[in-house]
Amino acid sequence: MDRKPSISVGGLQFEWDLDEGKFLFEGQDSVLFWTSTAMKMFFDSIEEISGEEATGVVMESTGFRQGLIVGDYFAEMDDVDVAKAADLITYTYSSAGWGVAEIHNLNMEEQTLEVHLRNSWEHKINVAQGKTFGGRFLPAHYAGIFTKLFGRNIWYKVVHSQIEGFNETVINYFPSEETVDKNIHRLARLKEAEQIQQLENLVAEKTIELNELIKEISSPIIPVLQDIVVVPLLGTYDEERAEELLVKTLQNLPTHKAKYLVLDLTGLNNNFTEQAANLIDKLGSTASLIGTSTILVGISPQMSMVIGESGINLSKFNCFQTLQHGIHYALAQNGRSIV
Repeated sequence: MDRKPSISVGGLQFEWDLDEGKFLFEGQDSVLFWTSTAMKMFFDSIEEISGEEATGVVMESTGFRQGLIVGDYFAEMDDVDVAKAADLITYTYSSAGWGVAEIHNLNMEEQTLEVHLRNSWEHKINVAQGKTFGGRFLPAHYAGIFTKLFGRNIWYKVVHSQIEGFNETVINYFPSEETVDKNIHRLARLKEAEQIQQLENLVAEKTIELNELIKEISSPIIPVLQDIVVVPLLGTYDEERAEELLVKTLQNLPTHKAKYLVLDLTGLNNNFTEQAANLIDKLGSTASLIGTSTILVGISPQMSMVIGESGINLSKFNCFQTLQHGIHYALAQNGRSIV
């Protein structure tokens, strides 16, 4: 058995060194993979880890940069110009199992061309993956080759793809400012934007949860004794929060069969405004309509000044300095007391 067989196909040399486990293509170390199994798994794994869009950019960038290396290979060959290199591409790539690549409409002056691909390895992998659109490695790969051959950046546009049901994939190539670097940066910005959006969504969700929590713990209704409930007012009350307090309190007073509503204003010492005074007036007046008397406790001298300046009359409610006094008063109205 020949341990170092070799063969020439289409003018290209293939060699094996079985003792060293080497396969050489045109004198360079190469590797063979099964397309629809091993390579499919390779592509699937990249996409699973990186996501479809990131994988597309990675394959496009890799294809283009490999194309630059191949362009150097053709450029270093004696008596090979762009047109001859275009002819050599078909034989080189078909011999390597990359499918049929034919160059059409090469315009040296405009530096434009078409590449027609049939049965490429990328197409076979995409079919095995169940894709409905073509890959970006090979289109970018040929862009890299002709970027090197023309000496200026060449980019591509896929006219249609074989995987879409056409007999072949057709790709237009032309000078362009579009580069793989720009696409990498564009993807990075897209990922940043996605992360920012995710954070904004998370903040919005947490804000809703926090607002709901605030509603639950803000101004709780505390049934301290039979017929007596206490509502401590805390913080600043805007229109929405004031409405929430009003509705919540009026809905729960009948549940507790409350005869007396004690509003503890101690927590408003540094936040007492005319709007808060209006809220107290409205809450007490409305509670009286369902048979509940309102008692105000914890009124500081500063609150008294604000109330006086507002012109709102809270004297219709019984007022006490401390919560203890207010509860004792409510109990006394029913002939009871705390012993």
